[in-house]
Amino acid sequence: MKKNWYAICVGIIMMILTACGTSGGDQSASSSGNPPEKNSYLFGVDAKYPPFEFEKDGKYVGIDIDLLQAIAEEEGITIEIKPMDFKGIIPAILAGQLDGAAAGISITDERKQVVLFSEPYYKAGLSLVVKEDNTTITGPDDLKGKKIAIKKGTTGAKFAEQLAQQRGAQVTHFNDSPSMFLEVENGNADVTIEDYPVIAYKLAQDPESKLKIVGDRLNGDNYGIAISKDNEELHKKIDSGLKKLRENGKYDEIIKKWTGTNLQ
Repeated sequence: MKKNWYAICVGIIMMILTACGTSGGDQSASSSGNPPEKNSYLFGVDAKYPPFEFEKDGKYVGIDIDLLQAIAEEEGITIEIKPMDFKGIIPAILAGQLDGAAAGISITDERKQVVLFSEPYYKAGLSLVVKEDNTTITGPDDLKGKKIAIKKGTTGAKFAEQLAQQRGAQVTHFNDSPSMFLEVENGNADVTIEDYPVIAYKLAQDPESKLKIVGDRLNGDNYGIAISKDNEELHKKIDSGLKKLRENGKYDEIIKKWTGTNLQ
């Protein structure tokens, strides 16, 4: 009797477990038992960084925006953008609030320790920028005792701080490029340091600007798309998409659309 009762109890338990497995399981799981591959990603962009990303007619546009959309089309994924201040982008990736970012981010050894980078997609380099009537600053050697306006969290800021220590200059930090440009135009700072394509675009689009570029590029930074270190699969998709865009000519079309030339 005990054996029969034991067999009945086991049978009932097995029926319950089987029922739970077939009707109450996780509906998001695939037939293989693994979760489905993620297909939608959130990317951060710098809100005020023409020609790479900026607001126009109520929409965000620019090189990085077009590249992300084109990569998404090539790879069959969805990429949503989140405009924000540059200084908060990498911290947001590390906090899991973003899957990645395309924001004119220079590839550096320091940043490579915390995020993955795509293959380089744009050669930038830093330039000194002064007021158009300034004749005393032509290069880094002229910065002794000068005031440098710079954007927080950028490679330009790091470069400026090094110059400040070497030349005895003073650095003031701002949240975005327009604010630091205005500081120089108004004479409150002697010089700023900005990525060459950004300041070249500004001067080409704004003939009323009171700024000019002086000297040679200070370095040879390359831009890369940053991706969370937790997402190697997305990293592969971004690199794959970039490669396809270079091969089919869409990459050159995007660069020329925003700069007037294919040259970097």
